[in-house]
Amino acid sequence: MAIRRHRIGTDGTGVHTLVCFPRCPLSCRFCLNPETSWPEEGFPHLSPEELLETVRKDDLYFSATGGGITFGGGEPALRSRFITAFRHLSPWKIDLETALNVPAETVDSLKDAVDHFFIDVKDMDSGIYRAYTGKDNTLVLRNLERLADRAEDCTLRLPLIPGYNNEESRRRSEETLKRMGFMHFDLFEYKTAIRDGKRQTNL
Repeated sequence: MAIRRHRIGTDGTGVHTLVCFPRCPLSCRFCLNPETSWPEEGFPHLSPEELLETVRKDDLYFSATGGGITFGGGEPALRSRFITAFRHLSPWKIDLETALNVPAETVDSLKDAVDHFFIDVKDMDSGIYRAYTGKDNTLVLRNLERLADRAEDCTLRLPLIPGYNNEESRRRSEETLKRMGFMHFDLFEYKTAIRDGKRQTNL
């Protein structure tokens, strides 16, 4: 896992420490964290107890600002057992950044361990989603339904993705999600640039 301290305004309210896990089931064309697809051997491995001791140094910041720990990736929901174990040890708020393209039982196990979900929906249109991620979004839709009773604790990210969706498709996605009960959205646009013959993306 990779640990990034003192993050403000990007991973939840207050000062957060971002804990990133490798591996992701998606193959997004403009991946924002390509390093998380590297072999796991390149990442340090910590137990929940070791992670607790590592991040404890920022307890004062968490307590003073209402911050805490954000698990990201990669796809952190694939590490539900680790996150659940850490929840039993941690006195701080826990947020999760996820694309929700994971088995339903994984989401069920995280519902009581996570305070706030940041869900990278991409686009609700199955064709757009598949073209951009290389995967089907059936699991995403089912897991959104499973989290509808926690809608207040979810922020749904709907990006404009150059070459894949547009304002109209994003509007339709937002309307569909609102009908499901979701109310908090993060609307932004991927900023892409060509460097060394490859397209790179920044928020």
